[in-house]
Amino acid sequence: MLFIGLFVIMYFVMIRPQQKQLKAHRELVSGLKKGDEVITQGGMIGRIHQVSEREVTLEVANGVRIRVLKTSVAGRYATAGETAPAAKTEDKKEEK
Repeated sequence: MLFIGLFVIMYFVMIRPQQKQLKAHRELVSGLKKGDEVITQGGMIGRIHQVSEREVTLEVANGVRIRVLKTSVAGRYATAGETAPAAKTEDKKEEK
């Protein structure tokens, strides 16, 4: 009985939040479009120039484009003073 209780606690503390993060990342990747400013898992910041099925082409400087896998995009990039769209919706949820 103790093991079942520990498993249930571990599920809600570790596994469930990780599943939510994976779902959010999949939604982010599927919603990428030309013109979005993103940051990769490697720390590269760029504006999306082209989107294909598995890759995105980022423009990291004028005339400098790199191809990366969609899965390596960590998130949208917000400069100082801006907030990412996901953060804005979370703030609204917290206010309620």
